[in-house]
Amino acid sequence: MNSDFRRLWISSGVSGIGSWLLVVALPVQVFTLTGSAAATGLTLALEALPPLLLGPWAGSLLDRWDLSRALWIADLVSAVAVAAILFADKDRIWLIYAAILVESAAVTVFRPASRALIPAVVGTGPELARANAITATTASTIRLAAPPLGALLLAGPGMTTVLIIDIASYLLSAAIISTVCAYPRTSSGGVRQGIQYVVRHRPLRGVLLGQTLFLTANAGLTALLVPFTVERLHAPGATTGYLISGLGAGYLLGAALSAKAQSWLGIRELLAATQLATATAFFLLVNAPNVAAAIGAAVLIGLPGSILLITAETAIQRTAPADMLARIGALFFAADSLALIIGALAAPAVTLLIGLPMTLNAVAGFAVIAGALTLLAVPGHPAAFTRRPQPRRTGLGT
Repeated sequence: MNSDFRRLWISSGVSGIGSWLLVVALPVQVFTLTGSAAATGLTLALEALPPLLLGPWAGSLLDRWDLSRALWIADLVSAVAVAAILFADKDRIWLIYAAILVESAAVTVFRPASRALIPAVVGTGPELARANAITATTASTIRLAAPPLGALLLAGPGMTTVLIIDIASYLLSAAIISTVCAYPRTSSGGVRQGIQYVVRHRPLRGVLLGQTLFLTANAGLTALLVPFTVERLHAPGATTGYLISGLGAGYLLGAALSAKAQSWLGIRELLAATQLATATAFFLLVNAPNVAAAIGAAVLIGLPGSILLITAETAIQRTAPADMLARIGALFFAADSLALIIGALAAPAVTLLIGLPMTLNAVAGFAVIAGALTLLAVPGHPAAFTRRPQPRRTGLGT
């Protein structure tokens, strides 16, 4: 295995453990302190603001900077942000919101840097899909195990323990990434050039439109997950961890199948099929009669959902020019964040008008529309998603 890729893989796994513990604990903590679905949705919306407002500019800078250095600095900033949550309580809920903004700003640097660094390490040939699948499999395994552990820690030792573990994971990740070789970037142009390229490039434009619409629906469902668990399933809020664990099991299965799935269908067909399959599983989840059925539906969401995300990721990495990959990746993350803000704020607001059950089903229906849009907007020819492969340093194989 390529030594630099191995370090990136290990560090992402280490930081992922802490982050996924917090994914369950933080919304439950906010809902417990405020009793408000809107306040819980606000945590998601605030998380999305930095990528939306700063992401394209961060990507433009990353196309000129050492990517490995950007990654470990972002990890250190995230550790400091999470540490601030240790001092939050009901009267200082703003500390949680401030920490979310700072951590999200760090992630705004981390995600496009990571997306650009992996092809630089392994190339854009067949091993890129394998590298993405390995990374996704690890993330899915963590997603399977960490959420229920987070629920147990929250119910036992408490929120402080979860936060300390997350801080330690970021610090260890930074230490590992600091040993990765330097990958300096040389690029011209700025944010405008990246936006213009995506607007004019039909394959990237189509993926962007379809994914943004789909992720809006996904964000709406995520914002309502804790209220759904408490009010519809009549279960404690921490039970959300088991639903996310079921989602992780599905993601693990999907990650294992993703490379093979890309040989079965074209990019357009695979994106649309997985969006529609995930939407169907959304309907099963929001109409589940009990926790067991909801966990089963979560597994069914994760399987096509994992293939969808890996396919979109690989398509972007292979299609975008190497010297613009960070800023184009950041543009996609900004669109993801816009979807997150709209979904996280709109879904709780709509529940006030039509109630929770109808809103949940409307969100699932919105995901169906995304699949139809992908079929219309994304070209079907395989050559649309290729660019000349870059040389890699060493193979992923041992």
